Amino acid sequence: MKKYLLLCVCAGFLASAEAKTKTDWKANWINTEQCQSASNIWLAYRKTVTLAEVPRTLTAHIAADSKYWLWINGRMVVFEGGLKRGPSPYDTYYDSVEIAPYLTSGENTIAVLVWHFGKNGFSHVNSGLAALLFEAIAPGIEIVSDKSWSCRVYDAYQNTGAPYPNYRLSESNIRFDARRTLEGWNQPGYKNTFPGAEIAAVVGKAPLGNLVERPIPLFKDFGLKEYPGVRRSERGDTLFCRLPYNCQFTPYLKVESAEGATIHMQTDNYRGGGPENIRAEYVTRNGIQEYESYGWMSGHEMWYILPEGVKVLGVKDRETGYDTEFAGSYQCNDPFLNELWKRSARTLYITMRDNYMDCPERERAQWWGDEVNELGEAFYALSPSSHKLAVKGIYELMNWQRADGSLFAPVPAGNWSKELPLQMLASVGWYGFYTQYYYSGDSTFIPVIYDRLHRYLHETWQVDKSGLPIERSGEWSWGDWGEQIDMGVLTNCWYYLALKAEKAFALQLGKKADAEEITRMMYSIEKCFNTKFWTGTAYRSPGYHGKDDDRSQAMAVLSGWAAEDKDPAIPRVLRKQYDASPYMEKYVLEALFQMNAPEVALQRMRDRYAGMLSYKDYTTLFEGWGVGAEGFGGGTINHAWSGGPLTLLSQKVCGIEPTSPGFRTFRIKPQMGSLTEASASVPTHYGDIKVKLRKSGRTILMEIQVPEQTSAEVVSSKGKIQQIGSGTYNLKCPF
Repeated sequence: MKKYLLLCVCAGFLASAEAKTKTDWKANWINTEQCQSASNIWLAYRKTVTLAEVPRTLTAHIAADSKYWLWINGRMVVFEGGLKRGPSPYDTYYDSVEIAPYLTSGENTIAVLVWHFGKNGFSHVNSGLAALLFEAIAPGIEIVSDKSWSCRVYDAYQNTGAPYPNYRLSESNIRFDARRTLEGWNQPGYKNTFPGAEIAAVVGKAPLGNLVERPIPLFKDFGLKEYPGVRRSERGDTLFCRLPYNCQFTPYLKVESAEGATIHMQTDNYRGGGPENIRAEYVTRNGIQEYESYGWMSGHEMWYILPEGVKVLGVKDRETGYDTEFAGSYQCNDPFLNELWKRSARTLYITMRDNYMDCPERERAQWWGDEVNELGEAFYALSPSSHKLAVKGIYELMNWQRADGSLFAPVPAGNWSKELPLQMLASVGWYGFYTQYYYSGDSTFIPVIYDRLHRYLHETWQVDKSGLPIERSGEWSWGDWGEQIDMGVLTNCWYYLALKAEKAFALQLGKKADAEEITRMMYSIEKCFNTKFWTGTAYRSPGYHGKDDDRSQAMAVLSGWAAEDKDPAIPRVLRKQYDASPYMEKYVLEALFQMNAPEVALQRMRDRYAGMLSYKDYTTLFEGWGVGAEGFGGGTINHAWSGGPLTLLSQKVCGIEPTSPGFRTFRIKPQMGSLTEASASVPTHYGDIKVKLRKSGRTILMEIQVPEQTSAEVVSSKGKIQQIGSGTYNLKCPF
C-alpha cells in the first residue's frame, strides 16, 4: 500500500508538466467555521478591495473544491469555473482569470459562490474539504484568500429528497429554497455581514494537494436564451421546453407565486441510460422572483413541473460547454450521410466538458475507449482548441498508473479502479496517444509519459514463447458490447498497435535500444499471427467457438497483417456479420476503406446507422444501435464513440489525412464509392484544408485549398501522385 501511495503522490508531478504550476502561493484555502464539508455544500464569499488605480493587467489564480462562480462589482466574470479534481489522485486544478477589466479605482467587491460536491464519482475525487483559494498579485496589489475575507454557508442551497443521482455522478441534485435567499449578496453595497473566513488548509498539502494550472479553456457561455419551443401539458402542470439540440445547459425561470411552492426541473434525459441522473427543485418565496439552477443538465427538452398557483412569467436556458468551434464540415449528395456527420459532431460536443466523457447524463466519465474515438473525431470537426482536452486526459490516465504498472479508466475517479485491458491498449496505442500526437503536432506529452507507457507494455503485459501477448483479464475482460467477440485476436491486434505507437515515440526520443527491442517484438507477432489465427476464410482464435467476429477481421486489417490474398475473404465476413457495437464499428468501416472497398463501407454505414437516424427527434447518436432492448441493456442517446463515420467521411471518402505531424504535409486520396459529390473542410493550426469533389464521367473534378506553410500529395485511385504546395487548385483525377 505504501508503494502505491508513493506512486500516486509522485504522479502529481507528471500532470504538472502539461502546464505552469505555481509553487509560491501567498493565498490559503479558506472556508467558514460553519462549514462541515458535507456533500452538496454551497459557500458564499465576499471581499472588499480598495485600489488607488486599476492595473493594466491583473491575473487572478482561483481554485475550488469543486466549482465556483465569480462576480466583481456585480458583474459576472466566470460562469462555472474550476475543474473536477484529478490532475492526479491527490491534487487540484486552478484557473487563471484576467480580472483587470472588471475593476475600478476605489472600492471593489469580489464575490464568489463555491459548490462543494463532497462525494466521489466516476469523474471526480473528493478532497473532503469545501474551500476556495484566490490570489491576484501585481505591483502594489495583493488580493489573497485569508482571514480578511468573509464567508458563510449559503443554506438556501439544499439537498432534495430521493431519488438521488446514481453513484457514478459526483454532482447532487440542487434544491434552492428562495425563502432563505441572500438577496444582493454578490453585489456592491450589500448591508448584511458575513462571518469572517477561516484558514482551512495550505497549498501543497493534503487534502487538496499541489495545484496544477487548468490545461483547457474556461467554459464557453452562450448566454441566456429563449427556448425554441414551449408547450404545456394537457393538465397545465408541466412546461415542456424544447432545446435547439441536445446540449449542456442550466435552466432559468421567472415566476410569480406565494411562498412555499416547489417547482421541479428535469430533462427528458433524467433517466438516460437507466438510472436517475441530475434534477433540481426551486421553492418559491412571495412575489415575483427569478432563479437559475447552476448545476448543468443535458437533453433535448427541459421540463418545469409546476404546482398549483405558480404563474410563469418566463423560462430560458443557458447553454455552456467546452470552448471550441465547429470548424470542420462535410457534405455529399447523400442526405443520410450528411445527417450522420452532423449528428456525430453534435454528439462529440455534448461529450466534452471537464473531460471527454462517455455521456453527459449517466456517468460523465472519461472512459478511454470512448476518448480514443472522440479525439479522432475532433480533428475533423472542431477547432484546434479542442486538442487540449485529450492531452489533459492523457496526463490524467498516466497519473493513475498503479504500483503494478497497470492502467485503468475512467479517471479521474474516486469510486472506480477496474482495468479493462483492451481499452488501455487502444488508449496508449496507435489510435489513442499516437493519433493525438500525429494529428495535432503536439509532442510535448511524449517524453513525460513515455516511461510509464513502456512499463505498462513491457512489465504489466507479458508475451509467450512465440512472442504473442498473453491475454489479460484485468478486472473487466471487455472487448466490446454485443456478441461474437474474439478476445484472442483482438488482444494481439491492440497490443501490436500499442507497440507500433511506442516504437514511434522511442525513435522520436532517441531511445535506440527500446526501438530495437520493440521492433523485434513486433516482428515476432507478425511472424506468428497469420499462422495461429488465419483459418483460410477468417481470423479466429483457436479457443474461440462463435461466429467469425467482424471486429477481429477489421483489426487484423488495420494492424497490417491481412495481405491482398485475404481481401476477398474478409469483406465477405464484413458483409454478413453485424456484431460490433457503435464503439468498434468505426474500425470495421475503416478496414473496408483500407481494403479499397468504399462502397461496401458506405452501404454498411447506411445499414448500421439507419435505425439510429430514424429517431427524428434526436440530434445525437446512441450508445447502442437503438434504445431500450436495442441499446445493449438500455444505453444513452448520446455516446460519441458512435461518431466514427464523422472521421471516416472526411478522412477516407474525401481522403484527407496527415503525412507529417499537425497536417504540415497531408494526402488527398478520395474513396467516393458510388457518391457523385463530396466536400470537406478540415481545421488545422495552419488554416483550413478544403476539398470539393465531383465526378464527371471517369474523372473526379477536385477543388483543393492548401493552407500556407503546408503542402499536399493528391493520389488517384490508380495510384498516380501529384505534389502541390499552398494555394488553390482545380485538378482532374481519373478513377
